[in-house]
Amino acid sequence: MNVEHILRTKESRVVAVRTSATVAEAISLMKAENISALVVKDVCRTEGNTLAGVLSERDIVHALLDRGAPLLSMPVSQLMTRQPVTCAPSDSVRQALQLMDQHHIRHLPVLEDGHLVGVVSARDFTRLQLQELEGTVAATPEPPAGTSYAH
Repeated sequence: MNVEHILRTKESRVVAVRTSATVAEAISLMKAENISALVVKDVCRTEGNTLAGVLSERDIVHALLDRGAPLLSMPVSQLMTRQPVTCAPSDSVRQALQLMDQHHIRHLPVLEDGHLVGVVSARDFTRLQLQELEGTVAATPEPPAGTSYAH
């Protein structure tokens, strides 16, 4: 099973914030959407679905400890992860999970030909595993022995 399967089974809307938004605005959006990470896009409309970065609750909490309350008025661009780890729709579920584990992240933007097509999260993988346990989706097959997942 691959990442594309997960994208097809979940809501396709990706919640994003602009680089110029304040951290406080980003936090409000996270709360309203009940999510723990945002895709960050540039303000230029010609950029389309180009990923500028990712902002997570973890980024905010760590920065809050270092910088205090003034952090809330900073633009997202000063706090976001600029070159986030990403995957492709064709990547296997195992590859995506290995990336998340290796980089200690819970959200993985999905890029196809350099364009953002979605985001998969630890919650998506938990949901998939529950479906497999309930028998509502086929179990994820094991890759052949010796398969390399260099990305």
